[in-house]
Amino acid sequence: MNRRQFLKASGLALAATAAPGLIGSVFAGSKVTLKIGYLPLSDHLLMIAAEREQFRTVGIKPVKFSSWPEIAEALKSGAIDGAFLLTPIALTLRQKGVPIKAVLLGHRNGSAITVRNNIGINRIEDLKGKIIAVPSPFSTHNILLRKALTEKRMDPARDLKIIDMAPPEMLNALATGRIHGYIVAEPFGAQAEARKVGKILTLSKDIWPNHICCVLNLRETVINSHPEAVQELVTGFTRTAAFIESNPAGAAKASTRILGQRPELIEKVLTSPRDRLSFLNLTPARADFAATQDYMIKFGIAKNKVDVAGYLDDRFAKKS
Repeated sequence: MNRRQFLKASGLALAATAAPGLIGSVFAGSKVTLKIGYLPLSDHLLMIAAEREQFRTVGIKPVKFSSWPEIAEALKSGAIDGAFLLTPIALTLRQKGVPIKAVLLGHRNGSAITVRNNIGINRIEDLKGKIIAVPSPFSTHNILLRKALTEKRMDPARDLKIIDMAPPEMLNALATGRIHGYIVAEPFGAQAEARKVGKILTLSKDIWPNHICCVLNLRETVINSHPEAVQELVTGFTRTAAFIESNPAGAAKASTRILGQRPELIEKVLTSPRDRLSFLNLTPARADFAATQDYMIKFGIAKNKVDVAGYLDDRFAKKS
């Protein structure tokens, strides 16, 4: 062994002793691979970063789910490292002691109340006596629906029936008459219009302008063990957000493998109108989460509040 070989071997041995767990990433060029859960919704369009970004220290393994309970349980159990979760679900998990933190908003706006065609529903008041589906009781959509109803002096508990349903099941349920409408993330509103099954009654941006909905949550162990990788992850998602805003047609085409939706539907959601779904201003802010919690308490979705300051970790978004 010559001097150069000796120094190289000694240096690696010293590094391994000083920083166990980092030797592969730092010296062997390997990446920290994070399993990130998502649903095939327009809201989770940031997941195209997994294919378009050239990450140095982190790799994304997309894990697709079909329902919110499934993705929430996977994050809770540690089967995945992070997930785009509905804000009320994430706050509920945090309130129950699940060690997660919000590092980036997934989007703003992006949902719609969609109703079946030709059954006389033309305004919010016409939902009286109808069956309307939401993706989860612990959803932003449940809040949005109840907000829209109460502002029209309707009682969500008495004036209609609100049921839970997985997003992929909603369009068929609407088409077959099992429900009269639903409120959920796009592109399920756009799908109903394209298939001439339903119509958009109102967009969520018109119920609660610029509202938050899905948030990227990471397990605290990931944040604490791999802050550099988390920073690159958040920066990559932020770059992807800028790409979506500047090139909606390109983003729609890039979404095919991740979302499995028709690109023309995704492009419509991104452009008709332009703020139907927004990827601007994705840094987590206390005011947005506090407002969500206030509605959760008001509508009986939660009894206790979470320490928002302890739940949010905005340093990565701010730096990106």
